[in-house]
Formats: sequence, C-alpha cells, structure tokens
Amino acid sequence: MTHPLFDKHRTTLDGALNAIRTRGYWSAYPEMPSPKTYGETAQADGKAAFDACLGREFALDQPGRRGTVASESSPYGIPLHVAYPTCDPQALVDAGLKAMPGWQAIGADGRAGVCLEILDRLNKRSFEIATAVMMTTGQGWMMAFQAGGPHAQDRGLEAVAHAYKEQAEVPAEAVWEKPQGKNPPLVMKKHFEVVGRGVALVIGCGTFPTWNTYPGLFAALATGNAVIVKPHHNAILPAAISVRIAREVLAENGLDANLVTLFATDVPAETQALAKHPAVASIDFTGGNAFGDWLYENCRGKQVYAELAGVNNIVIDGTDNYKGMLRNLAFTLSLYAGQMCTTTQAIFVPAGGIDTPDGKVPFDQVAADLGAAIDKFLADPAVATAVLGAIQSGDTLARIETAAAGKWGEVVLASKKIDHPEFPAAEVRTPVLLKCAAADEAAWMEERFGPVAFVVEVADTAAAIALSERVVRERGALTVGLYTTQPAVVDAMTAATWRSKVALSINLTGGVFVNQSAAYSDYHGTGGNPAANASYADAAFVANRFRVVQRRYHV
Repeated sequence: MTHPLFDKHRTTLDGALNAIRTRGYWSAYPEMPSPKTYGETAQADGKAAFDACLGREFALDQPGRRGTVASESSPYGIPLHVAYPTCDPQALVDAGLKAMPGWQAIGADGRAGVCLEILDRLNKRSFEIATAVMMTTGQGWMMAFQAGGPHAQDRGLEAVAHAYKEQAEVPAEAVWEKPQGKNPPLVMKKHFEVVGRGVALVIGCGTFPTWNTYPGLFAALATGNAVIVKPHHNAILPAAISVRIAREVLAENGLDANLVTLFATDVPAETQALAKHPAVASIDFTGGNAFGDWLYENCRGKQVYAELAGVNNIVIDGTDNYKGMLRNLAFTLSLYAGQMCTTTQAIFVPAGGIDTPDGKVPFDQVAADLGAAIDKFLADPAVATAVLGAIQSGDTLARIETAAAGKWGEVVLASKKIDHPEFPAAEVRTPVLLKCAAADEAAWMEERFGPVAFVVEVADTAAAIALSERVVRERGALTVGLYTTQPAVVDAMTAATWRSKVALSINLTGGVFVNQSAAYSDYHGTGGNPAANASYADAAFVANRFRVVQRRYHV
C-alpha cells in the first residue's frame, strides 16, 4: 500500500518522470502570475503575508534556540528588520538524526509524496515567496516570481523525480537461488533498505535563494536525509518561508518537523564549523570560489555539490540575423543586471570582423552596435527597472565603478544609474560594456560578477573557439554560445564544448536566451568543469545521497 500523498501527487510525479526521460517541454507549476491560475487575491495576499513578516521575529519553533539574527538589507532600500531565531548547530544536528528513522520508514514513495506536497504548498505561496525574493535579492518582479517561484519549484520537483527513479531501481527484497548440481540449491532471502547518508547541509546564495536551494534540499530530503538549510545572510526570508512550509507539511503527516531546519547566521565561522561536523554527510553550496575551495579542502569524505565562479562566453563568427543577435545579447547582458551565474561575460569576436548578409562587420563596429543595442533596449525606464532589478551587493557596485574607470578595457558603453519610481533608494545600474584584446587575460579571464561584459578581440574564429575551450577548462563556465552560418564552425565548437564539458547554445536570436535554463530539459551545469562539480539535475546529483543496506538469510 502506497503513501496517501504519493497517490495524491502521482500524476505530477509521472509527468516529471516522463519529462526527464524525454527532455521536451513540461512544467508542473504555471510560470505566469495570472489571477486565473493562482486566484484573484493571490498577489494581494502574498504581499500582505510578506508585509506581516517585516519588523518582527520570524516564528520558527526549532530546538536549541539561543537568540536572533537580523542581517538582511533590501537592495530596493525598504526596511526589512526581520529577526530569525538562531539555534545551536549541535541541537539541529541531533534533532535531524533523531527524525531520520521515521523518514526512512515511510519508504521512497512516501518521501516522494511528502516532498510533492511540500512543493504544492510552496507553489500556492508563490506570490509571498516571490515578494521575499524580490526584496532581498534585487530581482525585478517577473523574474522574482518565475525564478523564485514556479521555476525553482520545477527544479525541486526535478530533483525529487530523479531521486525517486534511482531509489525505485532498488528492489525491496529478492530470493537468491544458486544451483548446486545434484545437490539442493543454495537459497537465500535478501532485503534491501534505502538509507540516507546523514544530515545534509544546504548553503544558499544571495541572488537566487530558492532556485539554487530547492534542488539540493529536495534531492537530499527525497533520498532519506535530514536537511539543515543555511541561507545567505542577506536572503534569509525566502528560505525561512520555505522551511516553515516544509515543517508544517511534515508535522501534519505525523513526521518529525525537525527533519528540515533553518540555520540562520551571519558568522562565517559558524557555517564552517557546521560543514565540518562529523554527522554532516553532504553539502550543497552555490557561491564564490573562496568558500567553495575551502569546502573542497576541509570537508573531504563528505559529498560536496558546488556551483562556483566561471567565465561564460560566446563566440561570434557570423550571423544571418545581425539585429536579432544584438537584441538577444542585449537582453542577455541586461537581465537582472548580470547577477546570474549563467550570464555571458566574454564575447569573442575575430579581428577581421564577422560575416553578415550585408558583408563583414568590423570588430569595433560589432562592439559599438552591441552597446547601442543595450542602450536602445533599456531606453524606456519602465523596461529598464523591470529587467535590471537592483544591485544587491556593494562588491558588485564596486566592480561596476572599476569597469567604468576603464581599468579592464576601453569603455564602449558606460553604466548608468536609473531612478526607480517605486523605490528611490534602489541601486539600478545598466551594464558596462568594454572591449579589449585576447591577451588582456588579467582583465576579462576572471569572473566579474554583475553587469560587466567584454568584447574580446581574437585573431580569427579558430582562435576564438580554442580560447573559449581553454577558458572553460581553466576557469569554468555554465554557458557557452555561438553565432555562425557555417556548419563546420558549429561542428568545431560542438567538439570543443564536449572536450571542455559545457552547455552550448547556437544562434539564439529569438525568445530564448543563453542565460536561461529550463527544468526537466536543460542540464544546469555538467559537473565537468571548474564552475560546477554537479548538475541540476541528473542521476549523479541524487544517487550518492543514499546508501543501500542489505540483510540476508538462508531459506
């Protein structure tokens, strides 16, 4: 007999399982914030729920309570002042370990059903979570709703589907019968139990606090582990809401709510100590190389799933739609002011120019035209504020200023500060576009997180492809792009991305952009270059989060 929540959500799970097998378009959660889908009062209710969190303590009944932390500062300049309970890490670890046997007992289908119920509740609260994402990260409203809500939920469901699929490959029991010639056969009964590895620590990032948290959270949870969510100190609220919803679902179904807990802290040493705790068996992390490298060095023996810095790049050989290419690139570089792990940073253009239907376009002209396309796209302040959002980090603002001063290359397009009509204190900045030579590696061959992009002059297309491959191998990348009209160039670039193990987008001129990734269809990261050692999502992302323990006896 299967778990009631598994039966309730079986259609959704089957849809996800089919989608990860076929890799076509499918989504469980509507991405448009339509009143027809989410209810006529959903947006107002979500905003009211968000407002109710401000200026007070966030209620979360967890063990080991020792005080509060209130570290968030909104990029939009609104006061937040949400105080989150801080808890003793050992108490959270102990509580998680205590909760795991009951979670193991309900089996893979029970765990999948509960996870699907949590995701369903998260989806119903999408407006509340989206508002929290927007106000803590600086994302524009539509991105905050889509990436912070339904798209994040889809990535969570994708992880559950992969987890269920891998566990379903393990039979609960078997009869083993080995012939012995004239003698009676050897007969044994064997039982196989899927067991979680231990406590999972999921460390969130400041720019995508749900999209980059849900995959690890649900992969670990669905495979039988307790999970401690440690959000970025400036984006706690979206994670706290998500944890509270998960705890409510667990408690309603007779399970120990401490299976999922929140570890809120703004002290890096506390996170490091928890990561090194012997009971912590897996760690998911999205963020900078400094802490990622520390995890690799200091948490050996644990499963570390890390997404770190990279230098995403595009090779332009030619195009049959020059204006469409420029429009696509302008949107790519502007979306959330480049504060995405998939945004292009380096654009390799041959010194002799690129092929178009109107003839060769010189290198300098390509750079100037791209700058003009960005300027035109962001000319309407209403469009600009919606697409760019606000700059979250002071470090990002500093990088913009360094780029604008010409320290990394010649300024093709200067960054502008745009006034936001609703949020006067918001730091809204347009991209800064630079041009430089390929030899100026100290400038462009390092992640400059934020709205900073380089048009890099290379000798020719072959050199561009070789340089793209080397960058990915040495510095990592999540996305690589190509524009060409030559099949041989497509083949050469494809082979280069196979060798360097990075996803490739070819001739995007329409409504799909290189920095977008679709759940169930696109693999976010390959795990094969320094930008990420795992992928959202594949079998490897889930299979090593559980172990199979057997028992056997003679029959």
